[in-house]
Amino acid sequence: MVPLSHYLALSVILFVLGAAGFVFRRNIITVFMCIELMLNAVNLAFMAFSRFLGNLDGQIFVFFVIVVAAAEAAVGLAIIIALHRHRRSLNIEDVDSMKM
Repeated sequence: MVPLSHYLALSVILFVLGAAGFVFRRNIITVFMCIELMLNAVNLAFMAFSRFLGNLDGQIFVFFVIVVAAAEAAVGLAIIIALHRHRRSLNIEDVDSMKM
């Protein structure tokens, strides 16, 4: 059996990679994928704690995080497509305001 610390270490690594990509990248799609990576890192931690403690509370939280991530993906991709059609760029610096 894999110890809890290994799952949590992997979760921290994934979260830090996602946070670094969110801070340092300038492409909207890459930033969007980094946000999803951070959400999946949190899901991994929830699942690890759920398995370690022997209850289903963490799995219920994971279900809700997945639902929120799916809604965020749908709305986020729609906004990204609209920005790309209007500005012809996916660079964050080119999108200085939400006003089209």
